[in-house]
Amino acid sequence: MNTKLTLLGGLTVNEFLRDYWQKKPLLIRQAVPGFKGLLDPQQLIDLACVADVQARLVTYQRKQWKLRHEPFEPSDFEGLSKKGKWSVLVQGVNHFLPKGAELARQFSFIPHARFDDLMVSYAPKGGGVGPHFDPYDVFLLQGLGHRRWQISTQKDRALVEGAPLRLLKDFKVEQEWVLEAGDMLYLPPQCGHNGIAEDDCMTYSIGFRTPWYQELAEQFLVYLQDRIEIEGIYADPGLKAQKHPAEISADMLQQVGRAIRKVKWDDEDIANFLGCYLSEPKPHIFFDAPARPLTEARFGQSLQKHGVMLDLKTQMLCHGNTIFINGDAHRVGMGCYRILRELADTRSLPPSSKFTREATDLLYQWYLDGYLTPRAR
Repeated sequence: MNTKLTLLGGLTVNEFLRDYWQKKPLLIRQAVPGFKGLLDPQQLIDLACVADVQARLVTYQRKQWKLRHEPFEPSDFEGLSKKGKWSVLVQGVNHFLPKGAELARQFSFIPHARFDDLMVSYAPKGGGVGPHFDPYDVFLLQGLGHRRWQISTQKDRALVEGAPLRLLKDFKVEQEWVLEAGDMLYLPPQCGHNGIAEDDCMTYSIGFRTPWYQELAEQFLVYLQDRIEIEGIYADPGLKAQKHPAEISADMLQQVGRAIRKVKWDDEDIANFLGCYLSEPKPHIFFDAPARPLTEARFGQSLQKHGVMLDLKTQMLCHGNTIFINGDAHRVGMGCYRILRELADTRSLPPSSKFTREATDLLYQWYLDGYLTPRAR
């Protein structure tokens, strides 16, 4: 935490978190020296056409913005450069590209519970998605080409009416820079920005989610509904006749109020909710079970000789003595917890003969579910 990092422009993690995180933008020249990108434009377009990949195509023609979502066919991208400005954006590249997952892990100084995904975008000269702001933290790492970034901390959030994108109506540029390969720009939530491709341009966006409290509260209530039990049924043996039968009586309000106020929760309930909710894969994510699974005995031998690694799409968190993986919670012993916490931290475990029986059983079940695989020999 106190080591000066090139990734942060010579700042330590503690200095970055104290002075910039969720506070103000930071431009970092050559944050990743020698970085040229992980994909070329055609490879990104090919990925956008893969089933189960979230992708968007933004075009600007005749002063009109248009937005399309997946699924895409290769023909959807033919001839676009002749029709106007455009950009393709692919979400969750870290789920499909091992080098994308490795890039995202460089940002593990931010808790995994906040990480969203790695998005990669491509635009030819002049392309972009217009001036906008996002409700999350993002690191914008430049790959191929050059992109001009214009930013604004303006309070005016009025949007262009009728546009398919959340575009700022009156964007006032306060600062701007041209980023080249390896340069990076950090932006806190709500910071207005506009990226314009200076040439064939690819940007790698490492995003960190900031859930709305309303969203969390709604989902917590959904979580609670399967975990509460209030005994008894409504009863009114002392019912009295009412002058107005349409009115809900004070007695009914008091009785039902007493029952509902029996719903209680504590910090452990909130921690379990957060672990399940924040590790829940997005709806389009699916896991493939091994076609020819190892027996439990053979898996145990492989574990000792080679170790395991999480599937690129797996999300894993932990708290107290509970492990959360892809929306499920597992309460474990402390010895098992330490082993699985290392897996959650680093996304892999080295070979060892010291795995507990409890840890081995869980790892085998997750292997059968497609959540992890033995490490390559």
